[in-house]
Amino acid sequence: MIKKTDCNIFTELNFETHHNYVESIEPSQPKAKVFKSCHVQYTDYTPCQEQDRAMKFPRENMIYRERHCPPEEEKLHCLIPAPKGYKTPFPWPKGRDYVHYANVPHKSLTVEKAVQNWVQFQGDVFKFPGGGTMFPQGADAYIDELASVIPIADGSVRTALDTGCGVASWGAYLMKRNVLAMSFAPRDNHEAQVQFALERGVPAVIGVLGSIRLPFPSRAFDMAQCSRCLIPWTANG
Repeated sequence: MIKKTDCNIFTELNFETHHNYVESIEPSQPKAKVFKSCHVQYTDYTPCQEQDRAMKFPRENMIYRERHCPPEEEKLHCLIPAPKGYKTPFPWPKGRDYVHYANVPHKSLTVEKAVQNWVQFQGDVFKFPGGGTMFPQGADAYIDELASVIPIADGSVRTALDTGCGVASWGAYLMKRNVLAMSFAPRDNHEAQVQFALERGVPAVIGVLGSIRLPFPSRAFDMAQCSRCLIPWTANG
């Protein structure tokens, strides 16, 4: 016979929570800071490559063409506006050969480099025939010459550095050979070299080989080329 267990019955039990009520706190959202557009006069402004500031630095070793950023009190806190009438760049491969004039409204290179086939102005677009200072017959023909002594076709060369790139036609035409080129040039009297390169879809930066090392590690590139870049390679030993 199973003995029934005696149970005490408590009629005053309280099952409500007894800890203090704490109001739930929603996670705070960071406040977005909105920057206004700069005045239209700053459309081509590149803070660390400003020409008036650059001319105050020594020309030795191209120091004046290196990055010289403005002091804190001169920094702008606004967004650089796009050129008036800016359009979406042409998709590749058309973008390799054409750029909207409204995106880079500078015609000086079409005159200065006319005989070298850098760039031509046609209607409302720029056309890039593929020429360069040392290869007016076209980048393709120049790359073919290089390929006769450098194993470009077999995949040995995958990355390249284009020093003093002009409008970056060399890098643009290397893409179809599965070689990715980083092009760089200073901001000098040849207006908008790097801007043309970027609008064409070619990796490019404003830069110069001077007293400061480029921001790339050793052996980052399989090949480096300089087509009449006027660099005194042995000047500093």
